[in-house]
Amino acid sequence: MKFIKRRIKKVKKVREKVTDVVAEKAAGLNLSGKPDEPLTLENVPRITSESIAEHREEVLSGARKYIYPLQHSKHRVVVITSIISAVAIIAFAVYTSLALYKFYQHNTFLYRVTQVVPFPIAKAGSSFVEYENYLFELRRYIHYYQTQQQNKFGGQAQIDTYRKQALEKVVSNAYIKQLAKKHGLSVSDKEVDLRIAVVRDQNRLGANNKVFADVLRDYWGWSVADFKRDLKNQMLAQKVEARLDTEAQAKAKAAFDQLKAGADFAAVAKQFSEDAASREAGGDYGFAITRTNPNVPPEVIDQLYKMQIGGYSDIIVASRLDIDRPDTLEIVKLTSSDPSAINVQHISFNLKDISLYVEELKKQQPVRSYVHF
Repeated sequence: MKFIKRRIKKVKKVREKVTDVVAEKAAGLNLSGKPDEPLTLENVPRITSESIAEHREEVLSGARKYIYPLQHSKHRVVVITSIISAVAIIAFAVYTSLALYKFYQHNTFLYRVTQVVPFPIAKAGSSFVEYENYLFELRRYIHYYQTQQQNKFGGQAQIDTYRKQALEKVVSNAYIKQLAKKHGLSVSDKEVDLRIAVVRDQNRLGANNKVFADVLRDYWGWSVADFKRDLKNQMLAQKVEARLDTEAQAKAKAAFDQLKAGADFAAVAKQFSEDAASREAGGDYGFAITRTNPNVPPEVIDQLYKMQIGGYSDIIVASRLDIDRPDTLEIVKLTSSDPSAINVQHISFNLKDISLYVEELKKQQPVRSYVHF
């Protein structure tokens, strides 16, 4: 214990001596450069919060000359980037406008652009017709003839003809949509899917999904979604035809009322049917009908295979089988059936073509085209 106390005293003496030595050395320094001014402990600068703040300000003021140029450079980068972006947008707009409205190009890049940007190609009454709709039609015409009818493809002259056809079709579709809206008509996605299911059940769209998709791609350059889009337009046109052709509706209703009153189907067919090939035979098709028969509208076949022998259907809106035949209203009767085929009578009423109603609307609301082929 005494040993420890002696050590502590010794340490204190050493510390006192060190302090005295440091003070003497500091006093002997000539920091001011003036030999005649002695330096004491009172003249040594002290570190305080005020001196730290002053020193920090000196350091920061020296750094600001480097910071301000960096801020200025950042501003220049923003300005230059904005200018480049504006020039690029203007150049893109000029190129796209010239390609679409002067040179009438139809490449894939421009088609994708029109899918994003709604460039108009015409105005049908109060509705703008988007350029994308026109390219959708034009590109499938060209794809079909370039891949499936190479020997019949007439080159640029034929493309010019397709341009007019495609524009006429999309303008017509725009007017049909206006008529449908006026009369409260529409086609849902579910209706489209049901129509496809009916046709697929009759093996008219390939044996399976892959075959169906391959046919669409190879023949038209379409996806399944593209096919549904086109089918939806066709179905809407059918609905408009059926609603606006009041004369055909009246005839079909008169025939149906007689059937409900107990009249003979063959007699009613001879009186009302507009199918000259079967009218005199009491509406008999003259051939057995299978589920996959291409000579009978798919809507009719779908209904027939749900009926009992001797029964007749309601009024059916039936699709045309080719461009030379009209859509029709049909009443059908199942007369006999066996495992492979059925025998049927029908009463048919031709619907006026949708173009008649479109032309009437065009006269009231003329079309304005932004291209001149």
